[in-house]
Amino acid sequence: MNHLINACTDLLCEVRKKNPLIHNITNYVTVNDCANAVLAIGASPIMADDAAEVEEIVSISSALVINIGTLNQRTIASMIMAGKKANEFNIPVVLDPVGAGASTLRNKTVQEILSQVKIDVIRGNLSEISFLAGFKASTKGADTAKVDEKNNTVDIAKIVSNRYSCVVGITGKVDIISDGIRVAKIANGDKFLSKVTGTGCMTSALVGSFCGVTKDYYTATVAGIATMGISGEIAFEKAGEMGTGSFHINIIDALSNMNSAFFLERGKIDETKY
Repeated sequence: MNHLINACTDLLCEVRKKNPLIHNITNYVTVNDCANAVLAIGASPIMADDAAEVEEIVSISSALVINIGTLNQRTIASMIMAGKKANEFNIPVVLDPVGAGASTLRNKTVQEILSQVKIDVIRGNLSEISFLAGFKASTKGADTAKVDEKNNTVDIAKIVSNRYSCVVGITGKVDIISDGIRVAKIANGDKFLSKVTGTGCMTSALVGSFCGVTKDYYTATVAGIATMGISGEIAFEKAGEMGTGSFHINIIDALSNMNSAFFLERGKIDETKY
């Protein structure tokens, strides 16, 4: 039996048992989705982004998720403050570089965060991670550009992982997770996940939820990404033909009902060491 799938099921049980507090500094488009995803998987969300409180909030949290989806100068300062305080308390930090490569502000912000905060996990799409790897990326807003699909996903994940000494998760048709040595490939998911705003942001929030109960951030990233993939499959089976609105709601239902049996039955996870 796949040891990585077993490890993911163990982490799911830990999240449900420990109910870790997950501090999210995320965007106003998906903040409600992220909060509900964290709650559905068994963790506890707190969505604080004001500089007057982020250091206090992160110091009592089990993980910090930074999402640059809708930037402004106020939240940029808060992200860096919270990240530095998380580092001080050895609290894991997950970065979602939404739209990296699309604008000067996003590019500057993500580089500022990476230069001032020790990031434990970076979760993004291929265009975003390609930009961080130093490739010329053609980011299409928050989506992967078609032209970037030619890039070698495994190589890019390893480059960014080694450059920033962190775990990297690239989500797409086949998800790739690497810690620079190990590479996991996840074949779960449904194409409808790309038709609903916020599924990537929710995935990063889920990764943060799993990071909140372990120091094995590689397995936590696999667990978070696989959880969303499996939930997407279940949601489509139940409501996909009804449309994206019903599909969206059923993602949260699937997350709240996620258990070890679903992982063992549906998980499509393979691992290679390089």
